[in-house]
Amino acid sequence: MSSPDGNGKKQRSFTQEELLRPYLEKERVGVFVCHCGTNISKMVDIDQVVEYAKTLPGVTRAVDYKYMCSDPGQELIKKEVAEHNLTRVVVSSCSPLMHEITFRHATADAGLNEFFMQMANIREQVSWVTADVAAATEKAKKLIRGAVYRVVFSTPLDVRKVPVNPATLVIGGGITGIEAALKLAEGKHKVYLVDKKPTIGGHMAMFDKTFPTLDCAACILTPKMVSVGREEHINLRTYAEVEEVSGFVGNFKVRIRSKSRYVDVEKCTNCGLCWNSCPASFSPSHRKMTIGGRVFKVRKFGGNNGNGAH
Repeated sequence: MSSPDGNGKKQRSFTQEELLRPYLEKERVGVFVCHCGTNISKMVDIDQVVEYAKTLPGVTRAVDYKYMCSDPGQELIKKEVAEHNLTRVVVSSCSPLMHEITFRHATADAGLNEFFMQMANIREQVSWVTADVAAATEKAKKLIRGAVYRVVFSTPLDVRKVPVNPATLVIGGGITGIEAALKLAEGKHKVYLVDKKPTIGGHMAMFDKTFPTLDCAACILTPKMVSVGREEHINLRTYAEVEEVSGFVGNFKVRIRSKSRYVDVEKCTNCGLCWNSCPASFSPSHRKMTIGGRVFKVRKFGGNNGNGAH
């Protein structure tokens, strides 16, 4: 194809394959097509796909096998890599979710970097979702071509081990956060439980009963709250909020801002005298229970000492 340039001269445009050919021909790619029993072969013409793969630039070898994930199938990959000096591997089979690790290990055992392997999913993405054999075969060809074009640009990667901080941060001290913290602490893991309120318990602490059994909410919640306070593996941070999270999985750094309580928590004995002397106003000032339009109970919160009247 060609098109005129600004000077009226014709310029030749290049196809994608022509542009990629110099890169593709630098490598020796092996394409391995799996039948997966009849899961793939019943809808995809395997022979036609293999012959097509042989015509792709950079492909040195294209073969098929009944079950590529089996031990003989993996041995076939290793054998072909050794005999034909392959530098890249494309496996056309099922989902990478199932066997990507399997074929990576086979590639590594053959002497290549395990990340020089690329999968083309022609089972879940082709055979199982296509009703026409011809259409399925054409789609399989395109996926294999894309995998070949991609694998030649793969760079070697190394798997490294880094130290991991096993501590866990649980944000929110409701019943869910409490339960999560207790379960983690059972495994002897350090847990930081953070809640922005002065105490844990969350919304459940406000309920009288729980649905659908109408069990006493406090009877379920308070023993767990006590367990959190006593558990040596749980560092409880109430009246605090998470300000910043940085780092990466296994090595997060978290900044927590603790709000001022105006009480020395190290010396506090929970006697409650500060609560009775607190000058703060009550909100709400009234609380009532109404069922069917009838008021059963009214409680007024008055005064600065916290004493209320029914």
